[in-house]
Amino acid sequence: MVNIAVVGICGHSVCMTADHFHEKGETVVATSVHEEMGGKGSNQAIAASRMGAAVRFLAAVGDDDAGEMCRRTLAACGVEATLAVKPGGRTPFAYILTDKHGENRVTEYKSAELTPADVDGFEPAIAGADILLLQHEVPPAVNARAVALAQKHGVRVILNPAPYRPVSPAVAAGVDTVTPNEQEAKGLTGMVFPHTVVTLGGEGCLIDGAHRVPALPVTAVDTTGAGDTFNGILAVCLAEGMPLTEACRWAVTGASISVSRRYVLDAIPTRNEIEKILEEA
Repeated sequence: MVNIAVVGICGHSVCMTADHFHEKGETVVATSVHEEMGGKGSNQAIAASRMGAAVRFLAAVGDDDAGEMCRRTLAACGVEATLAVKPGGRTPFAYILTDKHGENRVTEYKSAELTPADVDGFEPAIAGADILLLQHEVPPAVNARAVALAQKHGVRVILNPAPYRPVSPAVAAGVDTVTPNEQEAKGLTGMVFPHTVVTLGGEGCLIDGAHRVPALPVTAVDTTGAGDTFNGILAVCLAEGMPLTEACRWAVTGASISVSRRYVLDAIPTRNEIEKILEEA
């Protein structure tokens, strides 16, 4: 069993579906509503756990009911969570609207946030990991500290640079694989990483600008969390020693499964589900 460490956020998500997105000044009536835990980090941690990895996850929460909900959900999903409680802070909250084509728009709010000191307390988890998985939903100083600790202990780092912000040279120097989408990749122009995997939505992914791994031909119902599913699976496959192309094949397959289902946590596939499809391909 491989060990994956994840630093990110977890929070309370309200997911609504509607026929179309709002125009300015328009009120749209939702056709369904669903509440669950969300956050790129927690989604990626759960995706890795469903692949059979031992996963340790660091996030910040408020001293509120949503924070307790996150704790319960992560435990139920097999993720060992270290949740730094920020008194007076509010657990991150997100509103997700999905249209009839499966595309989504997300608005999030964060007040409880990690600090570099929180990451220092998580050092044993990073030191014992095969791969450290990061995103951009935490402050830059938090990722910088996490990368520094990974370098100290010789741990490989995957950075999912979402939502986009510039990557500092110090962080970039410690990243082994970066996984932007097409828009995020434009912001990374001129930066050099050992490996770059650009996710292309329904077109799969592009490895190091040279090799494309196609997605499965599925009807997208809800694309929310597909990138997180991709990253969690990719981390486990690389930790297990798979070549990058094969790891991406697994990750793309898992993401393709996820978009064929509604919402996020229920959509993340298990290892057996992915393996079955790959065996039939």
